[in-house]
Amino acid sequence: MVFSSMTFLWLFLPVTLAGYYLISLTKSQTAKNLWLLLASVFFYSAGEPKYIFLLLLSVLINYGSGLLIAGSESSAGRKGVLALCVVLNLGLLGYFKYYNFMAGLLDAAAGRELLPIKNIVLPIGISFYTFQAMSYVIDLYRGKTEVQRSFYKLVLYITFFPQLIAGPIVRYRDVAEQIDCRRVDGDKFAYGIQRFTIGLGKKVLIANTMARAVDLIFGMDFTYLNTWIAWVGIILYALQIYYDFSGYSDMAIGLGKMFGFDFLENFNLPYISASIREFWRRWHISLSTWFREYLYIPLGGNRKGTVRTYLNLLIVFFATGLWHGAGETFVVWGMFHGFFIVLERMFLGEALEKNRFRVLNHIYTLLVVLVGWVFFRADTLSQAGEYILAMFCPRYELTYTMTELLGRRCILTAVIGILFAGVLPERFTKKIADNGTLRMIYVPALLFLCFLMLASDAYNPFIYFRF
Repeated sequence: MVFSSMTFLWLFLPVTLAGYYLISLTKSQTAKNLWLLLASVFFYSAGEPKYIFLLLLSVLINYGSGLLIAGSESSAGRKGVLALCVVLNLGLLGYFKYYNFMAGLLDAAAGRELLPIKNIVLPIGISFYTFQAMSYVIDLYRGKTEVQRSFYKLVLYITFFPQLIAGPIVRYRDVAEQIDCRRVDGDKFAYGIQRFTIGLGKKVLIANTMARAVDLIFGMDFTYLNTWIAWVGIILYALQIYYDFSGYSDMAIGLGKMFGFDFLENFNLPYISASIREFWRRWHISLSTWFREYLYIPLGGNRKGTVRTYLNLLIVFFATGLWHGAGETFVVWGMFHGFFIVLERMFLGEALEKNRFRVLNHIYTLLVVLVGWVFFRADTLSQAGEYILAMFCPRYELTYTMTELLGRRCILTAVIGILFAGVLPERFTKKIADNGTLRMIYVPALLFLCFLMLASDAYNPFIYFRF
């Protein structure tokens, strides 16, 4: 079940909200939590019925590990439990997400079949809920949070449906108090509806429209791809992935507000960045925060010398690429970003800061990001190479006009997408969003347009569900 489906919008969400606020009349926090837990388990089961047991096994592993760490007086014992917990978590993730990838690499290296390729279906959201569960145990080991002795509360934390299958990755310490005590007033609920509607609009009106054109362009033979079509295709993909994922994050944050939870922001206009370092402070913030806290700092961060710092950064971005997908294109995408992060650490960052022509910084950043998205979107490295070749080696044969290739609606939507991705000043868009009179007009209108689109078009892919 996805947020931008009629089943969710017309059945699941109204029933869950109605039940929650009826139960709220009893003033029982336990009853409200159990209702949300039941709804969350049903939500995941509706899409992945056989993998609900895998999800619950993941919760059980981390719940038991938490109790053992809290009950151990031995430093070695606590460290051993943490190590075992991390191995079990990564073992589950590794088998379901990376087994076939690793088997393929080993078989290719050996020139024969060492490990058989299996028909493994990737459980939806396994990367997100695995990292979220691990953060609880690691924070507990570090003394940054208290142990949760109530099993159902930890299940609720990990399975809560707004952020279960595509984030943001929520740390337990950020919501521990909210699980035990939270309130929703009229303003908070109204903001939740507004935020959810904006996210739904991003997804349904912009990302879905971009997706059709992107699939068309990336379905062409890259060997004969015109340069202008190649650039149009990757720009549209940049808009698609941003509005798809930030739209989902907006919907998750909005849903959380409706039930009294406050989730941290996951995007902050990443395409206005003036460096790759800044881009990663604005893009998928919960993931970059997770890798900084639970991988980069434990590796030594920048505390063990310059060379070690560069190595740690490359390891982090290798892991970032691999987290997104079991394939060489994702690994190259991660290492590509890591390469520029290291360059900026070495000398490029200082040059960017001293540069008085800031527009050049933005152009550099966008170029790196757009080329990186080619690896992210292409099926193979050879396809990515052909596509990049088409981008930078001019081919002037025009087989389509812009209108013939994309259609007027796609062109208009792309212009709107570019404007609201950062071209319009942030204070201007915030002023519109916060204007009470305008909000009473654009929120219902946006919701109506989304319903209209969903009723007339079944094309509704979600990029980050495969992660």
